[in-house]
Amino acid sequence: MLKQLFARKTDFSDADDAAHGPTLRRTLGPWGITALGIGAVIGTGIFVVTGQAAAEHAGPAVLISFVLAAICSGFTALCYAEFATLIPISGSSYSYAYATLGELVAWFIGWNMVLEYGISASAVAASWTGYFVSLLDNIGIHLPQALTEAPLAFTDGHLVTTGHLMNLPAVAIVLALTALCYVGIRESSGLNVLMVALKVGLIIIVVVAGYRYVDPANWHPFIPENQGPGKYGWSGIMRGAAMVFFAYIGFEATSTAAQECKNPQRDLPFGTLVSLVICTVLYLAMAAVLTGLISYTELGTAEPVVTAVKNHPELAWLRWIVEVGALIGLSSVILVMIIAQPRIFMIMARDGLLPPVFNRIHPKHRTPHINTVITGIGIAILAAVFPLDLLADLTSMGTLIAFVAVCAGVLILRYTAPHLHRGFRVPWAWFICPAGVLSCLALLGAMSWFNWLLMIIWTVLGLVIYFGYGIRHSRLHQAIKP
Repeated sequence: MLKQLFARKTDFSDADDAAHGPTLRRTLGPWGITALGIGAVIGTGIFVVTGQAAAEHAGPAVLISFVLAAICSGFTALCYAEFATLIPISGSSYSYAYATLGELVAWFIGWNMVLEYGISASAVAASWTGYFVSLLDNIGIHLPQALTEAPLAFTDGHLVTTGHLMNLPAVAIVLALTALCYVGIRESSGLNVLMVALKVGLIIIVVVAGYRYVDPANWHPFIPENQGPGKYGWSGIMRGAAMVFFAYIGFEATSTAAQECKNPQRDLPFGTLVSLVICTVLYLAMAAVLTGLISYTELGTAEPVVTAVKNHPELAWLRWIVEVGALIGLSSVILVMIIAQPRIFMIMARDGLLPPVFNRIHPKHRTPHINTVITGIGIAILAAVFPLDLLADLTSMGTLIAFVAVCAGVLILRYTAPHLHRGFRVPWAWFICPAGVLSCLALLGAMSWFNWLLMIIWTVLGLVIYFGYGIRHSRLHQAIKP
């Protein structure tokens, strides 16, 4: 039993992968991968979480929170870039853990990636509704609140009912983008490139126009006085960093498209690192402008960028741009997550850890169509029922755990398989890898007890599935059986 739990997969070749199912179509180049990374990152973080983290935790020092989260993500991005040249398949951190830490840890990481991609898309869809409702209100159309709010809310560490029916706009956007992903990666990627270009341009317009009306007095005190654990002060900055870390989730989604890259050894490191740098610059610029336009205490709304713009009549013309830019930006994040999650399911099914139905590829579109439908429906249900803050924190926890495995895995492979060719090598791995592990653990330590309780429940559910099905059907187990 122990031998299987810690058995490592060593064959990640295209030939091995193709022997257990149809292959995907290679259509993405370096800038297509970069756009995929930006598409996954620029969304709820810049349009929603920035304001909430400033209002509830860090104040104007949310800029420090973003820097801390970026440093943590930077360490991890370097590790992802090295792994992408070693194991150029679609499994991302699941496959990386399988190669270094064994099957049980790989399952644990893959199960947490359902949080990272599936639940994060639900969180983004929930925030999409806020800007959609604001846009409709701006043109005189008012949707009933019962159809735009989740029936559950997270208040004082407890889930409570709100009396609302469902978040209908979130369901609609998820199902529409699921239909697009069902058709193919080329069509989805092309739309994503267009949306990325539009939202980056619109963000730049908001930053440049808003900067003229920034009042430096709103940045004082830069670090508000501590009012309790996680409420301003340095503990608030750390809690804010754990919260805005959600904003960076997605840069590694590039690795899930490895089997659709024309040259994964070259394109994946480029796309991963370049997308993270671009997004970090945009986040810091937007956070500085938001907290300069209005007091941080007023930014805890569903659409904080609109809230800041409305505070200045001279910027009224920006409201349309903000709302349209937010809808485009959030849509592209949902799109990339719906692209990523089915490919994780597919790789896990090819390893025998999930039923064969998850390994099916559409004969015409060459997409994991069944997985896409399952993912889309699951995301739509979560977005309809649960609030943004709960979904965002759970997503961050699942991602941080996966990042710990990736950072540790790079260092492990340096010692266990030094002969392997690495198209990209993490510089100063003896420092970068442990620093990545420790920074991720520090952000995990800032999470609330309720989120840890939900994570434990999620982990137990995953272990039940693994020991009930995966361990008996694992291809690796079949290979090592006496």
